[in-house]
Amino acid sequence: MKIHHVARQHSILNKYLAEIRDKEIQRDSMRFRRNIERIGEFIANEVSKTFNYKPVKIATPLGEKEVMLPDEKIVIGSVLRAGLPLHNGLLNIFDNAENAFVSAYRKHTRGDAFEIVVEYLAMPSLEGKTLLLVDPMLATGRSLEAVYRVLTRHGNPRKLHIIGVIAAPEGIAHLQETMPGDSELWIADIDDYLNDKAYIVPGLGDAGDLAFGQKLDL
Repeated sequence: MKIHHVARQHSILNKYLAEIRDKEIQRDSMRFRRNIERIGEFIANEVSKTFNYKPVKIATPLGEKEVMLPDEKIVIGSVLRAGLPLHNGLLNIFDNAENAFVSAYRKHTRGDAFEIVVEYLAMPSLEGKTLLLVDPMLATGRSLEAVYRVLTRHGNPRKLHIIGVIAAPEGIAHLQETMPGDSELWIADIDDYLNDKAYIVPGLGDAGDLAFGQKLDL
């Protein structure tokens, strides 16, 4: 797996990352969602540089111009609910992409132990397409692995790009062991470690709650 640590090269991305981490600024859920969306737009531009392109002639009012356009059939697949703002950022750039949505959550069994449960799935076929698999927080990596296994029951993508905002080294290591060897991970920033509850440190808290409000433990 090829790993792209996007924030390693300093850019305006640093500002978006600083604001989603800042415990004062992140109280504004609309601003939090928009910053995650902007991170998605930024990373989408980087991912697009790896695509295949083909020449297409465009008719203008005064003549013709040959331009190079992406030659990719893209599916953006996101883990609900935290993945929605990042998904929207990617969709703003890849506006003709197909979309897949999966619900995956941690079901605690005893103490701090948990299993990943996948319940809802809406998707097109992935056969021969480019899959952008989206989850903002890459903690253990088990949710993304479970979602990928479910999605690929419905077609084998030609290429897999995994896109996230913040990752722990443990999650990256897990994906390196479980995902296809030619897949690529695009992560805005990489943090220090997972704590005993499998949350990323220093991280930013619960991305889903910050974007959409706290949820009941049902």
